[in-house]
Amino acid sequence: MTTKIGIIGCGWLGLPLAVSLIGKGYVVKGTTTSKDKLQLLKKNGIEPFPITLTENNIQGPIEDFLRTITTLIIDIPPKLRGKGPKESYIAKIQLLHEAIKKSSVQNIIFTSSTAVYGDVEGMVNEKSLPVPNTSSGKQLVQCEQLFKNDSSLKTTIIRFGGLIGPGRHPITILAGKQNLNGGTAPVNLIHLDDCIGIIETIIETDHFGDTINAVYPEHPTKQDYYTQEAIKRNLPLPHYTQTLGKAYKKVESCSIFLINNYDFLTTIN
Repeated sequence: MTTKIGIIGCGWLGLPLAVSLIGKGYVVKGTTTSKDKLQLLKKNGIEPFPITLTENNIQGPIEDFLRTITTLIIDIPPKLRGKGPKESYIAKIQLLHEAIKKSSVQNIIFTSSTAVYGDVEGMVNEKSLPVPNTSSGKQLVQCEQLFKNDSSLKTTIIRFGGLIGPGRHPITILAGKQNLNGGTAPVNLIHLDDCIGIIETIIETDHFGDTINAVYPEHPTKQDYYTQEAIKRNLPLPHYTQTLGKAYKKVESCSIFLINNYDFLTTIN
C-alpha cells in the first residue's frame, strides 16, 4: 500500500483530501502558492511546501517535495477565466512532468473535467471522444495525454463534473437571474465527499491507469434542480427560458463502479 502521498494544490479539494488521507494513516506532503497557508497545512498534519508553477519555471523546492513520494495527486485547474492575464496551462504541466520524471513518483492521479467533452448532445461516457470547445478544455486534454502517453507512469485521469460542497454551489450565482438558457439540460454534478472518496478508493485499490468520469448518477434538469436548491436556501428563484428540441450533454460514469464496487457517499440534493 502507498504510504506517502503528494498533493499538488491544497485548495478546496486538496486540503480536505489530505486531512482525510492522514486520518487513514497516510503520510501526506502538500503544496500551496500562499506562504500564509503553510501554517494551516502544518496544523492539519500535512508536510507543507511553498511551490508555484508558472509557464517558465517552478518556484520552490520541487525536488524536496517530490522526494520519497510514490503517488502524486495533481489538483491545479487551468486559470483561463476572468479578467486577469491568461496562462499556458500545458506549459506549466509540462514543467511539472519533467520534474516528476526525475523523481520517485510512480503513480499519478490527474484531476481533469467533463468540460473536455465540449457541448456534445446526448450521453457521453469514458469511451466518448473528447471534443473540447474552450481553451481550458483543450489544454486539459493535452495534459491528460501527456501523462497517459508516458508508459513509465501509471496515471489515472479523473474527469470531475461540476463541484459542489461546503461554500461552493452554482445556485449562489444563479439565484434570481432571468432568461437563463438550457433549463431542460441535465445537471452533471459531484459532491466534495465523493471527490475525496473516489480518489481514496483509487489509492487503496491501486487502481491506476484508467480514465474515470466522476459525476453523480442522477441528472435532474437544471430548471428543476436549481429551483429546488433556491427554495431550500430561501434564495430568489432562477428563471429559465424554454429551449425545445435539443439533447443536452449527460455525462455517464461507468468506470467508477469497476473500482471496488464504488458507492456514492453524498447526493447532490
